[in-house]
Amino acid sequence: MKQIKYTTLVFILAFMSSTGTFAKDKNRHTVEISDSLQVGSTQMKPGKYDVQWQGTGPEIQVSFVQNGKTVATVPGTLKTNDPHVTEDDIVTETTSANLKTLKEIDFSHNKESLVFEQSGM
Repeated sequence: MKQIKYTTLVFILAFMSSTGTFAKDKNRHTVEISDSLQVGSTQMKPGKYDVQWQGTGPEIQVSFVQNGKTVATVPGTLKTNDPHVTEDDIVTETTSANLKTLKEIDFSHNKESLVFEQSGM
């Protein structure tokens, strides 16, 4: 009887651990920023970034991590992509001061987008 309880406990813990890992990976993507752009109050340099967010939406906190260091954290909105989105994409806007700002990141595989408002920049 003790063996059954122990085996059941191990199985439950293993399942909970794998579910948590899956959820964590779902809220993380890698993006390539090709040009300098403004994210919140941070000027981002070109390069690869891990984009991670906290929460299930629609309002979330998004962190940009490079080489294990958080470079910027900004508020964003998680939304479902339009059906015509077929590839990952970074949408920017150039301000009147000729500053490129991040507006949206589209993830085609998961059909999700992270949207950033100008007021949060």
